[in-house]
Order: sequence, then structure tokens, then C-alpha cells
Amino acid sequence: MRILVTGGAGFIGSNFIHYMCEAHPEYEIVNLDLLTYAGNLENLADIAARPGYTFVRGDIADAQTVSEIVARGVDAIVNFAAESHVDRSIEDPRTFLKTNVIGTQTLLEAARRHGVPRFVHISTDEVYGSLGPSGSFTEESPLAPNSPYAASKAAADLLVRSYWNTYKYPGIITRCSNNYGPYQFPEKLIPLFITNAIAREPLPVYGDGLYVRDWIYVRDHCRAIDLVLHKGREGEIYNVGASEERTNLEITRYILEKLRCDPGLVRHVRDRPGHDRRYALNSDKIRTTLGWAPEYSFEEGMDLTIQWYLDHTAWWTTIKSGEYRTYYQRMYGDR
Repeated sequence: MRILVTGGAGFIGSNFIHYMCEAHPEYEIVNLDLLTYAGNLENLADIAARPGYTFVRGDIADAQTVSEIVARGVDAIVNFAAESHVDRSIEDPRTFLKTNVIGTQTLLEAARRHGVPRFVHISTDEVYGSLGPSGSFTEESPLAPNSPYAASKAAADLLVRSYWNTYKYPGIITRCSNNYGPYQFPEKLIPLFITNAIAREPLPVYGDGLYVRDWIYVRDHCRAIDLVLHKGREGEIYNVGASEERTNLEITRYILEKLRCDPGLVRHVRDRPGHDRRYALNSDKIRTTLGWAPEYSFEEGMDLTIQWYLDHTAWWTTIKSGEYRTYYQRMYGDR
């Protein structure tokens, strides 16, 4: 099987490539990534010379590049490529529309024209919007995105749906809860707080810190995508959640305790505009129809993640210098 993985140098994409190389060593993988700020080939340094693995630097919104790759023969496309940070989408929505919407449509059209038999689009629970104190989103819940990022992902989901209904092109959508684990760019909450705690720097908590998310260890997400790729039904949507809800403050305290840090490192900063209060996913569908279940508890996944960042300080200290340092100060500095 020859798989085109887009955004494979990013956090979830690189973890997925690692997982597939272990689970299906006979597969060929083509990794298409533009290498924007969050794409990092160091994430894949240990498999760069692996037979059957190819890296192509390019933009999923570039129709010629995408068509040339797909024309060489691809059995499946797994689309991770996306601008994904809510704060950045508030600052610069247009970039998110180009990558997340135009890029997805460009991939779909190339896949349809060249007869690629499988297309898995990786989406997010944020397309459903905010949730009250109880209940969970199902695949039938209405879309109600509340940030430019979430709106761009919802638009991409609707394009995948439209290609199934209009052309019968076999796209499948997965919507996952918040991921954490190795190689996550340290602008997201967990890697930001782990690396700041290791460096004994302040941990900037938005507002009252009581925003709730369902957290999933990235390897469990990769296993779910593998199942959907091989066994998922065409035209379907699958929610992927671990049912591990935590507030931001609970995450913060867990990290501080594990790293034996002073609780005084917590800094409450001005809240994000349009901040969704709670997300929670009902993942009964993928559990009952495909037999998926998470293997890692929140505590197990977090302990592995904390240890990974302790063991890979060179990886994140390089990232958190230069341009990122300027961005971090602007977004999270005391206000």
C-alpha cells in the first residue's frame, strides 16, 4: 500500500508516520509537508533513510504539486496538513482558509481525478463549538464553530462531505479531541506548560483556567486513524475521544506536581476571544463498529509525554528560541 500523508512533519502527522512504519513496515509512505513553523523534519530523522519513505516539500494548496504526486500512484491519502492554533487564527484568519479549505479541496480534486480509492480527512472536535456542563457531541451534532480555525476545519469537513454526495468520492472524516504526546509544537497547552515548567518559567493560564477538554494520547489517535483507513465506511464520520476530561487548571497542577515546581509559576492571563468552555466527544461509533478503544489513561500518557520532553530538551529549546520567543511573549506575556 502506498499512502500520501500530508502534514507529516507536524505533531500528529509525524506520530502517525512513526506508528505506520511500526504497524505496517511493508507500506510505502510519501510525506508532503510545506515545513511551516510547526513542521519539523527532526520529528522524522530516525526514519528519513527508511526504504519506502519519501519526503516532498510542498503546499497542499498547490494543485500542480499535488497532482504530480498523486499521478505517480497512491492507494490512500491521509490529510493532516492544517493550520491548527486558535490564537494564530484570530491574528491571521486568511492563512487558515488557504491551507485548511483550499488545500483540502485541492487534495480532494486531485484524488477524485486520479481515482485514489481512499481519503481520510483528519478534523477536530472544535467544529462542534462549545458544550454545556453535561453531555457530549455525536457525529450527528450540528456544526457550530466559534473561531476562525474551527470554521476553516468545518468548511473542509463539508467539502469532504460534498465530494461524497456529489461525486461519490470515498472520503472519510475523523474528528478527534485534544491530542498530546511527543513532537507537539510548544505553543499548545501541554507542551508549552511542560517545557516552561522544566525551565522554571511562568505557565500562562487563560482566564479562570476552568475550560474543559477531552484529552487523548496521540498514539491512541494514530491507532484509530489506522483502523478508519483500513476498515472505515466510505462517506462516514468517526469521533475519536478518550473520555478523559480535564480543566486547564487540572492539567497545570498535574505538570507542576510531576516536575516538582512551585505553584507560584501559574500566571492567569487575559482570556482568549470566543474561548469555548467545554468540549466532549461521544466515540461510541468507532468503538462499536471498528473495535477501537484507547490504551493509555490520561496519567499514563501524561507521564510518557513529560518524560519525552525531559529527554529531548534540545528539540524544544531550539524551537523556543528566535521567532517563537517573540511570538510567545506577544501572546502569553503578562498583560
